This record gives sequence, C-alpha cells and structure tokens, in this order.
Amino acid sequence: MTTVELLQTLIQIPSVNPDNDPGTDKVGEQDIAEFLRHFLTPHGFQVTLEEVLPGRPNVIARCPGPDNRPRIFLGPHTDTVGVSGMVFDPFCGEIKDGSILGRGASDTKGPMAAMLTALIENKELLAELPVAIDFVAFMAEESSQHGSKHFAEWHADEYIFGIAGEPTSLDIVYTTKGSLWLTVVAKGMAAHASQPERGSNAIMTLTRSLDHMNRKLANRLATYTHSVLGHSSFNVGTIKGGTRPNIVPDHAEAEIDIRTTPSLFAEGGAHSLVLDFIKEQQLPLEVVSAHENPPMETPTTDPIILQLLKANPDTQLVGAPWFSDAAHLSNAGIPSICLGPGSINQAHTKDEFIKISDLEAGHTYFSNFIRSFKELPL
Repeated sequence: MTTVELLQTLIQIPSVNPDNDPGTDKVGEQDIAEFLRHFLTPHGFQVTLEEVLPGRPNVIARCPGPDNRPRIFLGPHTDTVGVSGMVFDPFCGEIKDGSILGRGASDTKGPMAAMLTALIENKELLAELPVAIDFVAFMAEESSQHGSKHFAEWHADEYIFGIAGEPTSLDIVYTTKGSLWLTVVAKGMAAHASQPERGSNAIMTLTRSLDHMNRKLANRLATYTHSVLGHSSFNVGTIKGGTRPNIVPDHAEAEIDIRTTPSLFAEGGAHSLVLDFIKEQQLPLEVVSAHENPPMETPTTDPIILQLLKANPDTQLVGAPWFSDAAHLSNAGIPSICLGPGSINQAHTKDEFIKISDLEAGHTYFSNFIRSFKELPL
C-alpha cells in the first residue's frame, strides 16, 4: 500500500474526538486502533492496544528485533477534531488538484501515513539497528491528552526519545507553549426583564470582568517572554449565559485559553497567576474548572535531534505557539519533539487537506531518518 493509499484509508476510518462539538456520531479511536493493529502485525510488529478510556485505546507497536536496545518512537495521534461545517464529506479521502481531502489529512493522519510506510519499507532494517524505532499512536490529543499522559505514566522509562506526529512542514518543533483552559463563572439574581433593577445581571458582570482581564491580565502575561515562542497570551474562547431575553440572567460563564511560555510555567504556571489576579482585583468570578498543560523545550543538542538533522540537512529547528502530546511526554522524562509533513495552517479547517507532494516528502524524510542509523542513503 502506498503512502497516498494508506492515508486515504485512514481518513475513511472516522476517529473524531467526542469532546466539545464532534459534529458526528462516528466518534472514538477504537476502529482506527484496530486497523493499525491488523496493518502492523503482519510486518513483525508486536502490537498492543492499551485502553485509556472505554473504547479509546492507545496503540503501542514494538518493532522487530532485540529488546535490549535503546528505544525511540514515532507517535502521531489517532483522534481528529470535529467535522461540523466542513465543505465536503469529511471522511472521503478523495484526491483533488494534487491534494488528499478529509478530516485528519493534515492533523495527523498524513504524518501517521508517512511514518507507517517508512517503517514498513524498512522493516528488515529495523531489526538490525542499534536503536529500536517503535510506532505509538495516542488517543485524545485534541482535548485533555489522556493518551500521552497515560503512556508517559506507564512507559516513560522505556524510551529515550519521542517524535510526536504533527504537521510541521517537516521542521523540527523543539519548543512549544503550554496551555491553560479554565472556566470562570459569574453569579447574579434573576428578575423580570421589565424590572431589571430588581435583579443582578450575571452576563454583564461576566463581560465587565472579562474586559478587565483582557486589558490587565493579558498585559501581565505578556511580560513572560521566550526568545523563540514570544510571550504568553490570553483568549476568551466561549461565553454563555441566561435562558430567555425577558429574564435577567443569574448565571454566565466563559472558557478562557491562556498559552504559556516556559518562564511562566517555571514561576508556578498560569493557573496560580489567574487565581491571584482575580483575588487581587476583587473580580466577582469563580474558577470552576482548570486544565493546565506544560510547555516543552527539548535541548537541540539531544543525540536524536542531531541524527534527524544529519539524515535531513534541510530541516529547520523551530518553535510553535500551539500545544501537543510532546509536552506531556517531555514533562515525564521522554525528550520529545513535533514533526511531520503538511502545514498547521491546513489543520482543523473546513476544507482540510494535505498536498500529495508534501505527504510523499514526509515518507522520504522518515525513511531517511530510519536508514541514517546505518548510514544507508535513500
């Protein structure tokens, strides 16, 4: 199976993350995990599906060859974002104008296909290399990253390096921002809208507070900078409240996204900063949920990064403002990066695609990397 054919097949297996707005009932990673097990097993990989949540497993495929070698892994994620608003069948996998269309084409089934075909192409060589190169596929990267956190908890001591499959235009993303998602709630008192003075409008309380945070807290976040990543940032992503236009709302809430630099994380993280700011400014808000992910900064002198540069000299070392599984892996002691064909600009879009030329370049890139351990030119 060619890389193009494999990607088409992967797209045609829906694996939408069920959180937020999936836009379909074809959710979860079980089907694609089963496909990967049946795909890899005949090529000598020892494949295990580790269930992280019900019906949502990680895939761990150990390559052929001896176990007493240092191990690294190629690790894309199997879930995709939702499909609401897409302008074509999200699971079509069709080819148009030199590109493959479909949800996940870029993020990250394209990188996955390039990794898989490179591994299969070199399966005999894998058994002879001084380093074992496994394939790992994580569930739930698009929200909460349960898969990479579970893998890090149980397998961190088995690996010396991880390559998280993401569309990086085949550049090595060695540093990324962390993230904090939190929900803030404002309370009010309901009343008839014809007599608003008898109530307390929670929506107005919330929006005034959010405006204050956007002006004051965002400026404070911007003082935490990084030479590659820039500064920490603040965004209000969702807001909801009230039940009817003729009722003064007694409840309103908003979801906030803060992207954090390593310097902010080193000083205690964004969560504690937000809590301190709300208290200091006496804002009438309650934080009801918060999920903070660490930033990532892997030393560019790591031997595997140097091997990647040796195998593919045109690749660049870059940073990215987004978050991925690689941060949880690195935080658990597995030095990790993000790498793969395709552009992040194509990810999560209503017309997601990857150029065939980029996909095939990704296959060549990973095959070069595998072969470089024996210094065999492609």
